[in-house]
Amino acid sequence: MQLQNVFIHHVYFFLKDKGNTAHQAELIEGLHKLSAAPTIKDFHIGIPADTNRDVIERGYAASWCVLFANAEDQASYQVEPIHLKFVDECKHLWERVIVYDSVDA
Repeated sequence: MQLQNVFIHHVYFFLKDKGNTAHQAELIEGLHKLSAAPTIKDFHIGIPADTNRDVIERGYAASWCVLFANAEDQASYQVEPIHLKFVDECKHLWERVIVYDSVDA
């Protein structure tokens, strides 16, 4: 199945205290709350899979893959109070965040 006409926002969170499972759980709980943002079509919260190849990045604590109907919905999400609250409540947990945004080719 190929997804079409979506804006994909994929975020990788790297914890300040790498390997701290309590902090990872707190971050994941925050992401579940964030999933209530109204412009989100669908989402996936993940942790690194147990795969080991040279090209695989496993240093992140959680990933947040969100599908929006379009770029406008994603832009609206960025200033959505639920999103701003998530950042405010969870930013102390991460040292680095990497974002990959993509649209249909």
